[in-house]
Amino acid sequence: MPLPDGSHGEHLAFRGASSSTERRGCVEVVCGSMFSGKTEELLRRVKRARLARQRVVLFKPRIDNRYDDVKVVSHEGIKAEATAIASAAEIFSFVSLESPPDVVGIDEAQFFDDAIVEAADKLADAGVRVICAGLDQDYRGKPFGPMPALMSVAEYVTKLQAVCSRCGAAACRSQRLIGMEGQLFVGGASDYEPRCRRCFVAGVVDVAGGPPSRA
Repeated sequence: MPLPDGSHGEHLAFRGASSSTERRGCVEVVCGSMFSGKTEELLRRVKRARLARQRVVLFKPRIDNRYDDVKVVSHEGIKAEATAIASAAEIFSFVSLESPPDVVGIDEAQFFDDAIVEAADKLADAGVRVICAGLDQDYRGKPFGPMPALMSVAEYVTKLQAVCSRCGAAACRSQRLIGMEGQLFVGGASDYEPRCRRCFVAGVVDVAGGPPSRA
């Protein structure tokens, strides 16, 4: 099915269809660095689906309680009610494959276990439009959790960019600013900033406060 103009990579498969035979499942991934608008884009797609009178279920990882325990909230303050879960398996406690919703949204997908990929596939096979938003790279500039696998099975991938906090170029990486080890550290504007390839310093903390030296 060709995508309509201005769809930004989203899959408008249902168009208000009431019959399950008209449904086409798919996986969409919205990814990018911190502050690139991933959650905002997820919520935009969810809002459009609800305006089309589609049944939507929205999930978020329980570990992410920066702004709210039970709502998906963007850095700009846009929010929507969600169900907080600790693992991908919990999705099927709230969603039945026999009578699934039209759309399942999953925010901060990088924080889930690898089973999120199989869960997304199962939902799509059952006719659900699955929209996953998450960081594609961690603070080291390495692939983050299940995101690479999700992107590989997705029909549609949208990669967003932020604005580099140092030079104003397109930012594709997330610079961690405090000395916390490990991938699974949930932070905000005081803990991370978006950086371009040139200004990004791989590691935990940017001690120099600027772009790395070039040989």
